[in-house]
Parts: sequence; C-alpha cells; structure tokens
Amino acid sequence: MPCRIPTDQIAKAIDFHGHECPGLHIGIRAAELALRELGHSRDIDLVAVCETDMCGVDAIQVLTGCTYGKGNLIHRDLGKMAFSFFDRARGTGLRALLAPEARGGMDTEMGPLMAKSGAGTATAGDKARLAELRTDLQERFMALPLEEMFTIAPLTMDAPRPARILTSQACEQCGELTMESRTRRLGGQTLCIPCFAEQDQKI
Repeated sequence: MPCRIPTDQIAKAIDFHGHECPGLHIGIRAAELALRELGHSRDIDLVAVCETDMCGVDAIQVLTGCTYGKGNLIHRDLGKMAFSFFDRARGTGLRALLAPEARGGMDTEMGPLMAKSGAGTATAGDKARLAELRTDLQERFMALPLEEMFTIAPLTMDAPRPARILTSQACEQCGELTMESRTRRLGGQTLCIPCFAEQDQKI
C-alpha cells in the first residue's frame, strides 16, 4: 500500500530536512511503520533507535516526535539502513531494515553517476539523469507496501533506558564542566574525553 502519511506532514519533514531526497523518503516510510504499529510519542513512550545518520533520521524526528534532545531518539553508528522502535510502557517493539530489493536495482546506474557527481566530473547529461533516477527512486519508495520496503522483525530486547540528568564535574585540565558519565580518570585526575585522549595518546 502506498504511503499513508498526510501530505502536509511530509511537507514538514521536507522543510525540516531542507530538501527532498530518496534517503528522506526511507525515513518517512520507517516513521509510517512505527506510527502504524506503535503510535506517536505524544501518545505513548516511544523510542527510536537509528543505526544510520542519513537523511531519513530527520523524517523520523518530525513524524514520530522522537528527538535527540528528548533522549528518545538514539543514534547507533552501525552504518545500516535500519530503524528500531520501542513502546517502553507495553514492552513491544520492532526493527525495520531497508530491503535491498526496495531500491529496484537502480543503484547499478545511480552508483557511478553519484561517484562522478561527487568527483566533480559529471556532465550536464549525467546530472540530469541522476536527478531523474533520484525522483524515480523517491516515487518508488513512497509507492511500495511497507512489507516490501523493509524486512520487519519484532524485538524481544528491552528498550533503551530513559534519559537521565546527571551531575557535571569540572575537567581538571581544561576546567570545562562535563557530565560525570563522560569523564575519565587518569593519573588521579578527572578529565573530559578530549583531555583524556590528549594525555593518553598512544602514538
């Protein structure tokens, strides 16, 4: 079934992100799945865990209400196009992994064109074709049933713990206040991570 997110909400996600692109549409569909299966963060204790830092994370923030600042959007830098959503209160959740087939084989042509664009060697024709393919891919993502867009699996693990407010300590080298859970001890001193890395440099 095609995307059922209202067009005004999609427009908000595009405006927040700054442009429309295939990556944003992946996030729109992942958010749609979370809303369909679990609900919005204004209604439940929803948590999103994103295994990527790509464009789609912006759509997830806008559409689900999970945000980095509230502590219910968590980034795990695993480099995978995967998104997990938890309802803490009910103890339920799901993980959605973008299915390779969702891209419809377009990467075969898009990959080399994107490489040329990134290297600054793309011709006007290359750029036009790349824009055409990106639009086609966006439309494909918005038309696919969610079960074809993603490999969906229920989650049995516990949801990440809620955000906590911790005390801060002054780094004994730079003097800057640092959340206590992010300090390190070295040579009897309490240090922030950058100062610790500076002193603990191996090479």
